[in-house]
Amino acid sequence: MDWAITFTTDGQDHDLLTMAECSIICSVDNLADTATIVLPEAVFNEVILKDIESKIKRGSSVVIKLGYDGNLETEFTGFVENITTNDNTLKILCEDALFLFRKSVKDVELKPTSVKRIAQLLVNQVDPSYKVSCDYDINYEKFTIHQATAYDVLRKLQEETKGNIYFDAATKTLHIHPPYVEKGGEAKFSFHHNIESSSLNYKRAIDKKVEVHIKSTSLDGKVKEVVAGVTGGDRITLNVGPMSDADMRKIAQAALLKSNYDGYDGTFDSWLIPVVRPTYTVELIDLDYEFKNGRYYVVAVTTTFGSGGGKRTVTIGIKVGNG
Repeated sequence: MDWAITFTTDGQDHDLLTMAECSIICSVDNLADTATIVLPEAVFNEVILKDIESKIKRGSSVVIKLGYDGNLETEFTGFVENITTNDNTLKILCEDALFLFRKSVKDVELKPTSVKRIAQLLVNQVDPSYKVSCDYDINYEKFTIHQATAYDVLRKLQEETKGNIYFDAATKTLHIHPPYVEKGGEAKFSFHHNIESSSLNYKRAIDKKVEVHIKSTSLDGKVKEVVAGVTGGDRITLNVGPMSDADMRKIAQAALLKSNYDGYDGTFDSWLIPVVRPTYTVELIDLDYEFKNGRYYVVAVTTTFGSGGGKRTVTIGIKVGNG
């Protein structure tokens, strides 16, 4: 197993020379991807701490690469959020480009506006070198930003629209998409070859009935509601800002899609190869139960690397096709 971790502080690159373990959490359902780097306790002393703190600080950029036999893949690109020394261990906590967006933005009332225009407003204020990739066509009759950070605004958009909102720090892109639309790549896994363990359960949409209620208060103060799904099913209620019935229906369908589908639900563990990321489509092959074979959308991947080896825990979402 091989790894390379490089920090850049004030224009100077610093390679990390020792590491006990590293974990990286990536998800289209989280605004931020995060990484935690743990130094070996055996070398954790005052000298090491001073050396680390002289080269790495909050805001230092970081690139983490992992792999086998010198073939490294970039697994994380972001910034140092904090360095902790609790419980006799030194941990370097990192966050992707969302770190930059934890800054206050100007108060403003936008009327009318769209998710894309709101995101572009944030980028323009925080870091104009970032671009916005948004194909989620949700419009607001009014959207108010008051005493908020760019992170607060993005979190509100994610909670209300149920869209996939995440950063690609390597390409300096803020992504906003409907659930399960963005396609990042493909990988193939077999329960008999490269799946180490799993906690996957096969479910059928007919067995889980869901009823989604979207509520909005219009500019004239009237409350309106859009309902999707099966009457009497598990109820999901979302309150959104002023918007049209058509946009409310888009959000209802997005929430319904995330909650109701035929196929596997849960996680499985594999190794660093094949590479798999959130937004990938994975083909799952089960030689014992062929009706369970299919292609699934990856919503999250947790990658760990240390003395015990490298492992990926993959969380899948909807079934997007047959095997």
